Amino acid sequence: MVSINNFRALAQSIPGAIEFPHFELTSFKINKRILATLEIEKNRVCLMHSPNDQSVFIAFDSSIIYPLPNKWGKNGAT
Repeated sequence: MVSINNFRALAQSIPGAIEFPHFELTSFKINKRILATLEIEKNRVCLMHSPNDQSVFIAFDSSIIYPLPNKWGKNGAT
């Protein structure tokens, strides 16, 4: 498992990525689009994938990698 600090460093290392508040979460944006959100209190990260890419990651281990249980999840929020 990746620590919060390691994830934050990894996300910030992507060229053009900026850390930005998003409601009660921390988001990482590239070109004004959210790439990921970070929920520090729950030690949880949500990554935005295409639905096809999402299915590949879920197939790896659906106990820790899963779509959000809402419309966002159907559109790739993992």
